[in-house]
Amino acid sequence: MPTERIGPPLTAGEREMLRAFLDYHRATLAMKCDGLSDEDLRRRSMPPSTLSLLGLVRHMAEVERTWFRRVINGEDVPLVWSQEGDFQVAYDANAATRSEAFDAWQREVVHARRIEQGAESLDVAGHQPKWGEDVSLRLVMLHLIHEYARHNGHADFLREGIDGTVGA
Repeated sequence: MPTERIGPPLTAGEREMLRAFLDYHRATLAMKCDGLSDEDLRRRSMPPSTLSLLGLVRHMAEVERTWFRRVINGEDVPLVWSQEGDFQVAYDANAATRSEAFDAWQREVVHARRIEQGAESLDVAGHQPKWGEDVSLRLVMLHLIHEYARHNGHADFLREGIDGTVGA
């Protein structure tokens, strides 16, 4: 079943707009993976890169988990694939499966949505230990939009290399 992707509104309040763009980019990554086998999803871009569509999904699970659960919500949870906090480890998806990666990613998206919707405002802050500073939910949402947009560009090239599918 193809992923449904709803375009963000052209006019809306700040929070609704951020939420819609983030969900749009989440759906875009899922669309880039629609209809592919586990083997296709594990296919690497080019040596020596370990980048694959499945690796991008795993990476984004780590990103969602870190920024929403660890930073904004202050949860003491480890990363899913890297105990050392190296997000690049998630890219190596040699033995990964669609169900393993997508289940983890979807769980983190559900947590992220719950945290965002429960926050009283975009000014709610959490501590980003790597930067040694507090950051707002607004910054986190903007950062994730940026992160998804960048990686969706990678996903475009990966998908085209797998079966020639391009666009949107």
